[in-house]
Amino acid sequence: MPDRRHLPAAGRPVPTSTYRVQLRPEFGFDAAAAVADYLAELGVGCLYCSPVLTAAPGSVHGYDVVSHRELSAELGGAAGHDRLRSALRAADLGEVVDVVPNHMALPEPESLNRAWWDVLRSGRRSAYAGWFDIDWDSPANPGKVLVPVLGETVGTAVAKGELSVDSSGVERVLRYYDHAFPLAAGTDHLAGDLDALLDRQHYRLAFWRVAGEELNYRRFFDVTTLAGLRVEDLAVFTATSETLRGLVRDGAVDGLRIDHPDGLADPRGYLDRLAAATGGSWVVVEKILAAGEELTADWSCAGTTGYDALNQVLGVFLDSAGERPLSSLYGELTGEPTDYEAVVSAAKRHAVTEVLAAEVNRLVRLLLAICHSDPMRRDHTVRALREALVEVLTAFGVYRAYVEPGVTPTAAAVAEVEAAAGIAAGRLPGRAAEVELIRDLALGRGLADTTGSGREARAEFVVRFQQTTGPVLAKGVEDTAFYRYLRLTALNEVGGDPGRFGTSVAEFHAGCSARQAHWPVSMTTLSTHDTKRAEDVRARLAVLSELPTEWGEAVTGWRAAAAPHREHRRWPDRNAEYLFWQTLVGAWPLPVERALPYLEKATREAKQHSSWTDPNPAYDEALAGFVRRVLADGALLARVERFVTDRLLSPGRVTSLAQKLLQLTMPGVPDVYQGSELWDLSLVDPDNRRPVDYDERRRLLAGLSGAAVPAVDDSGAAKLLVTSRSLRLRREHPSWFGPQGDYEPLTAAGPAAGHVVAFSRAGAAVTVVPRLVVGLARRGGWGDTALLLPTGPWRDTLGGGSYDGGRVPVADLLSAFPVALLVRAG
Repeated sequence: MPDRRHLPAAGRPVPTSTYRVQLRPEFGFDAAAAVADYLAELGVGCLYCSPVLTAAPGSVHGYDVVSHRELSAELGGAAGHDRLRSALRAADLGEVVDVVPNHMALPEPESLNRAWWDVLRSGRRSAYAGWFDIDWDSPANPGKVLVPVLGETVGTAVAKGELSVDSSGVERVLRYYDHAFPLAAGTDHLAGDLDALLDRQHYRLAFWRVAGEELNYRRFFDVTTLAGLRVEDLAVFTATSETLRGLVRDGAVDGLRIDHPDGLADPRGYLDRLAAATGGSWVVVEKILAAGEELTADWSCAGTTGYDALNQVLGVFLDSAGERPLSSLYGELTGEPTDYEAVVSAAKRHAVTEVLAAEVNRLVRLLLAICHSDPMRRDHTVRALREALVEVLTAFGVYRAYVEPGVTPTAAAVAEVEAAAGIAAGRLPGRAAEVELIRDLALGRGLADTTGSGREARAEFVVRFQQTTGPVLAKGVEDTAFYRYLRLTALNEVGGDPGRFGTSVAEFHAGCSARQAHWPVSMTTLSTHDTKRAEDVRARLAVLSELPTEWGEAVTGWRAAAAPHREHRRWPDRNAEYLFWQTLVGAWPLPVERALPYLEKATREAKQHSSWTDPNPAYDEALAGFVRRVLADGALLARVERFVTDRLLSPGRVTSLAQKLLQLTMPGVPDVYQGSELWDLSLVDPDNRRPVDYDERRRLLAGLSGAAVPAVDDSGAAKLLVTSRSLRLRREHPSWFGPQGDYEPLTAAGPAAGHVVAFSRAGAAVTVVPRLVVGLARRGGWGDTALLLPTGPWRDTLGGGSYDGGRVPVADLLSAFPVALLVRAG
């Protein structure tokens, strides 16, 4: 039996599956309602919506919430959501909603966020001052909130007349272009003296670059326009969750997806409160788990949003024999390090020292205060503490260790902190004493023996250290190292480890068995709004692990042929060019209007030749010019197309179908990202948030009602078949796939047994898929390889065949269709 803590309360619904839609002004509640009947026909259990509360005007994602009081008017408001609710209920669909508890947006104009506006007007005396995690005693901004929005220094802005008092509205405001800020009480008489007026406000207007070191409010990663919320405060939790709790209470919403719980001061406490407030509803958390890491067992949730499952599935389709030749090829073609850990360490160090310098500064001030409160520790200098802290943060291997002030840390938490401290001490032996101090403080050691301000500072350090390690991992690894280390970009996925090349079938089964035992209704996924590449791009690129020699010859030839298109001697760099070729074959056909924004984003995230904060126009232009010229070279593109068509297209599609069937039938609640029921060759956002053609999907789905098995062709009908038949089966037989249904690996025997992944669910449904299909073809196919089926009879819902139990040739099972989903007949 699974752990009851990880299941919704009795009587609360559990989705059989979810279908994620990305709401935006052009696709609001009414547009979602219009596809409810299609989703029902597809077999979906719940519509899964991106955030629905009021966001910044024109938001295309909804994570920039400005008000928790009402549903987004741009999406249709409460009335529109009522219409959506009616359409979903008519189609027998539930609804799951994305929740953003960690932060609020600071939009233009700032008055749209009424809570933040009041803080700017009244400072510490504001009724909302406790909502935001502001360091009011910051040495650089004593008693003020830093507002880093100016395009130049404040002195320059004043001298150029860019700051002025505007009396045209209901309230007098201080204006800077599209920005408007309230005036503190009693400052009207200073309208003609900007220097004095600025000094009297509860905020400090500053050049945007100042934020990097002096920002004094917690933010979402490095985004200064997203201010951290203190939902650990009951009043803040109540106010910011009231609307969504009401939707759950009224039965309009069946489950919640929690965005970025690692940013919260107390994730466990937040989830406990949420469970109590929603009657134990189905809740999943966007938690990134490192390799070997397990979700904290005492969280009141059903599991994660599925990145762990995504990488588990992908790994099965990578050929470990390709690792060494692809590593050699990568090093030879790019000159880049082939040691992934070295790349990660450098990227995390950059994140700690540059991207998150303000957060590090705040931790250093806490450390200094702790040392000054203890006569025995006053000899630790600011420089020593900073150097040691940088090393510990750089060495941290997980997003968070989940240490809580006053609570004995778990063995896993101690191990993570000790490991990071050990690495840091080894790198910086001259700061061993400071590293030891940071280790003990991060684990809360000595907290019980301290009183007064020293105890408060120690408790705050425990929490703030926890809130900093996550951004270091996110910015250092996912948003930097993943764009620098490009050996095989199929591996560069959220929650993934590009240094780990493949997963054995036994490891896959062990992971599924553990999920069924401990997190049976956790979400699984293959594509999300945040994935670096859509599932079918990754599947196609995974085939390269079986073709390292052919790939090396092809890409080397393309690079030579593209040499005339390189107008700059050094740019684009060889690493970016290698990314371009992988992207081109993975997402082929890739038009220039999609290729250019992606490569600009990728190279700026890499932060080696250009970046968002310090763009290099010469580099950006050289890269864009190269891409344009290559994509206009018909002869060269014909060679690329031939390679994709001859070597990648068919095995990539089979791999796509195989990984999709695994995800849809393995333990957990499967999510389908909008549009990915057909082939999806999207890249990272905003490419993966393009409009979906639901008319085409309706037409293809209607065509699957006959007995004919669709061809695995460009239409994507084959993938639609796998998706619809799997989702319908789960909806019709939830007990087979839920907490009560078991998971049993099935064994193949014969010369190609290593190319099969098969399992049964509750003894009533059997999944059979091939893996490493290029190698399978090289060996001449299945031969006499057979799968031992449980006693039958069985019927294949995809290929249409019928089989008796016992030893069944795999070639027979997969003769009509590349993958099989069997159910007991009769």
